[in-house]
Amino acid sequence: MEALDTQEQIALTRMIMELLDAWGLDAAQEIALLGLPEKTPKRALRRFRQGTEPFPDSAETRERLEHIVGIAEALRTTFPRNANMRTQWMRQPHRRFGQPPLAVMVDQGLAGLVAVRCTLDCAFAWNTMEA
Repeated sequence: MEALDTQEQIALTRMIMELLDAWGLDAAQEIALLGLPEKTPKRALRRFRQGTEPFPDSAETRERLEHIVGIAEALRTTFPRNANMRTQWMRQPHRRFGQPPLAVMVDQGLAGLVAVRCTLDCAFAWNTMEA
């Protein structure tokens, strides 16, 4: 992900928070998925949601955000006409994982994000195999 100015970072933060809300994650799950410190207060999530501050600028957070955006784009491509199916796909158990993709992402962190993205995006999976 290329360098973003502050306003772009805030817009990305709000977009990601809206996506996580649509997926039905609670505060603890959002914190885990984003790789934020466990003791991150809920008010910090509220500031992210309201657009008063961007996510922390760390390499791990940027990488996680890149995968979340990639997953969202792949879901839009897979289910272009039905946003409800995107959420349903994330919340229902998947045969590859034996549990919902959201649970994989929250429980396994970065590795879970990569696994879910590879399942949805064959071009990303192919590039991952070449590296």
